[in-house]
Amino acid sequence: MSDNCIFCRIIEGTIPSKKVYEDDDILSFEDIHPAAPVHVLVVPKKHIESLEAVNPDNVDYVAKAHLAIQKVAKAKQINTGGYRVIVNCGKDGGQTVPHLHYHVLGGTVFTEKII
Repeated sequence: MSDNCIFCRIIEGTIPSKKVYEDDDILSFEDIHPAAPVHVLVVPKKHIESLEAVNPDNVDYVAKAHLAIQKVAKAKQINTGGYRVIVNCGKDGGQTVPHLHYHVLGGTVFTEKII
């Protein structure tokens, strides 16, 4: 955990959140500034700064996060219609919180193609 990290403080419970899914390694919660009708953040409980900080010692958290994304999609009932998952990496990639996290967006039809 990092004392300066807002997501670490949410994981610790010192900052409240609206939890969607939680297990021993992953926490997911509603984004406070949603970009879609469904916008949930999926965060490893271990502080990993970004995708660039993933290594053989912590890569299991990435797999666990992907499994949690499926559970979030099902809980929010967006699993059958589809959803978007976004990971921003670094300042130029739009990452504003230095803690690896996944944005799960759904509840709407995304007509704009990113790539």
